Amino acid sequence: MGVEIERKFLVVDDSWRAGTTGSLLCQGYISTDPERIVRVRIEGGAACLTIKSKSTGISCGEWEYAIPLQDARALLDEVCQRPLIEKQRYRIARDGVVWEVDEFFGDNAGLVVAEVELNAEDQIFVRPSWLGEEVSHDRRYANASLIKNPYKNW
Repeated sequence: MGVEIERKFLVVDDSWRAGTTGSLLCQGYISTDPERIVRVRIEGGAACLTIKSKSTGISCGEWEYAIPLQDARALLDEVCQRPLIEKQRYRIARDGVVWEVDEFFGDNAGLVVAEVELNAEDQIFVRPSWLGEEVSHDRRYANASLIKNPYKNW
């Protein structure tokens, strides 16, 4: 079983953008039940199916499998709940960790969050100056929640 340990923060300014390039992600959800989230994602020319178990603190079980791009497109078009999540993801390696900064589009435009995956819940890391409030425990910021209650409605 895979385990994801992740912390999530709001981004307070654009200083992280210097020298970064991102990739477009499109993802949809087959299930948004917090007990069992099932996601389909396309990033560039690659696609995956991800299953996540119920979160305990900042950890959850996670299983991710590469799937054919054609299958992912069909799942996004025919099976996934609406709206789809579209965002630009930037990966920034800094001080021994990789930050993923997501800039959302569509109904979630204006939302920019940074996530870091850790090896342990108590792992110490350096917080970049562009991080704001931690929102790891606020379910509104979970991508699976953003399709039900998009940022534009807050």
